[in-house]
Amino acid sequence: MFLGTHEPRLDEKGRLILPAKFREELSPGLVITKGQERCLYVFPASEFASITQSLKQAPVTAKGARDYMRVMYAGAHDEIPDRQGRITIPQSLRTYAALEKDCVVIGANTRVEIWDATSWNEYLADREKGFAEVSEEVFPGLF
Repeated sequence: MFLGTHEPRLDEKGRLILPAKFREELSPGLVITKGQERCLYVFPASEFASITQSLKQAPVTAKGARDYMRVMYAGAHDEIPDRQGRITIPQSLRTYAALEKDCVVIGANTRVEIWDATSWNEYLADREKGFAEVSEEVFPGLF
């Protein structure tokens, strides 16, 4: 499980140092792809394989599933972190997520998300009020 918020910087070669607490789980390999809300999703390779197995169940006639899979897989990039825990984010994914220098890396349970710092702060400010107002109907019996 990935938890927490970290603020690494992207270097001039498009590399990002993964937070130390995420490195062990991601060291065998990972997949970076387009996420929703213009962030990047980073999955351990094994988790991405599980997602792929689940998506195989969707009928090829389901337009929404086809559209989602095309965007997700066309933007996907597999990577093995180097000894310093750095990953290279391809230019197309940096452009998609508006990543330039200041980034925010968050743990999001089974995945890591990479955000442009300004975008993350705007997203968080917009969503925190709704988070505070979540009622039991949204997650019945959870808390």
